[in-house]
Amino acid sequence: MIFGIGTDIIEIDRLKKAIKRNPKILNRLFTDYEIEYFKSRSMNVQHIAGSFSAKEAVVKSLGTGISGFCWKDVELLRGSSGKPMVKLYNNAKKLAAKNKIGIIFISISHSQSHAMATAVAELLPSADVEARNELAFELQEENMRKIN
Repeated sequence: MIFGIGTDIIEIDRLKKAIKRNPKILNRLFTDYEIEYFKSRSMNVQHIAGSFSAKEAVVKSLGTGISGFCWKDVELLRGSSGKPMVKLYNNAKKLAAKNKIGIIFISISHSQSHAMATAVAELLPSADVEARNELAFELQEENMRKIN
């Protein structure tokens, strides 16, 4: 069962200008692993923008935005095929555990001018039953209010 969905889009040129003004921004937003990935891609700003957009989408799928944790608490790993995967740390990890989120799926795309990403946070299988029961209870309560 889905806990939340997040989508983000960013203008690549805007991020390129921000990096040019302050190159240290990369160290504030990304983990060492992510920066090494960018280096393996010749520091192509399209990949950097896609990754930033993915982080934004992930925090939206958690339902909080970046509130309560930092950008490095959300890390994008790459599988052997290049598939992006999400790993959470610190408060982001605690929030996911509290909400019984088992996995966050991520998809990233870009054109010449924009990068975008969509994240889907999925509940643990055991949380599905609880979530369905809670939803059924809420619907039942709402129907009772309408009747009264």
